[in-house]
Amino acid sequence: MAETIETAKTGRAKCRACRQPIEKGSLRFGEEQPSQFAEGMQWVWFHLSCAAKSKPVQVRAAMDAFDGEIPDRAALEASMAAADTAPTVFPYAERAPTGRSRCLHCREPIEKDALRVATERELEMGRTGAGYLHPRCARAFVEDPELPAALRRNSRGLGDADLAELDRELAG
Repeated sequence: MAETIETAKTGRAKCRACRQPIEKGSLRFGEEQPSQFAEGMQWVWFHLSCAAKSKPVQVRAAMDAFDGEIPDRAALEASMAAADTAPTVFPYAERAPTGRSRCLHCREPIEKDALRVATERELEMGRTGAGYLHPRCARAFVEDPELPAALRRNSRGLGDADLAELDRELAG
């Protein structure tokens, strides 16, 4: 797949990471992907700062190939360095930011701000991504006796009260 950095031609595109419009004239990061709607390829766009956090390797390569000047390059480099060292290790637990996800096990919605367990799942065309579970469903779905220890190790954004609640929900 191809990646590029270019100046936004219009203000109609939305960032695939933060879902906010990409302002006309600002630099954006593009990634070519198979089209979900027809045969062929399509471009998906990101704010340069959003892409630096979620796709540091691809953005670094696109920045090296870009001929123009990149504003705030030092800040982007710092974001990419931080993203390179941040573990994206499954499984982890977090608070659901929206109420749109469904449990992989029971297929019921996961309420906004409820604890959820993220596990790696296979998506289309060999890609992988996060799939979400209610903590009460996670033990049966994951079938790993080390799940509670892995969740404690990988769940960075949870406080002690959240971890205690997670343990109670995992237990049953």
